[in-house]
Amino acid sequence: MKVVLMGPPGSGKGTQAKFIASKFNLCHVSTGDIFRDNIKRETPLGLEIKELIDKGNFCPDELTIELVKNRLMEEDCRKGFILDGFPRNLIQAEALTSFIGVDVVLNISVENEVITRRLTGRRSCASCGGTFHVDYLKDVNVCPTCGGELYIREDDNEDTVKHRLTVYENQTAPLIDYYEKLNLLATVDGDDEIENVTLKIIKVLESL
Repeated sequence: MKVVLMGPPGSGKGTQAKFIASKFNLCHVSTGDIFRDNIKRETPLGLEIKELIDKGNFCPDELTIELVKNRLMEEDCRKGFILDGFPRNLIQAEALTSFIGVDVVLNISVENEVITRRLTGRRSCASCGGTFHVDYLKDVNVCPTCGGELYIREDDNEDTVKHRLTVYENQTAPLIDYYEKLNLLATVDGDDEIENVTLKIIKVLESL
């Protein structure tokens, strides 16, 4: 099974992708993970990516397409995969169609107001990399998993979040029409408990 997972930033794509990958034994391919690995290792590419992401922008198409294409050609993706964070625009979508076919494109739909509240309330752990929300943390100021320091990612401040949503609407939202015309699109409501969204996605995938 080859799946593309779409949705605005903060819609829960990463969380859902991990659940679905585990249940259906799919390889989870996240452009975010590829980018973060380079950022963590402070490679020249990583430094370039960090500057772009901190401003709420995306990486150049040519670079992103090449990274994803190479990743999908690896052995562990041959049994099936779920793409998280790619494609982000029509150029990337058309490139993906040119080198590999997919079975379904899952679109997690969430209103902008909900997204803004989710992202501006997000806290990340500097030690273990865990992500939590202030609604869950309450008065806790350290990571509930490892006790590490919590911080606000630069791309989670309100101005950057609004910019990211604008970029998404301009560049990624048109993919809904693109995949709908290819009869590949399935939309699920993401403004729900994580477990309920997972069940909706499972229902779609099991119907294929």
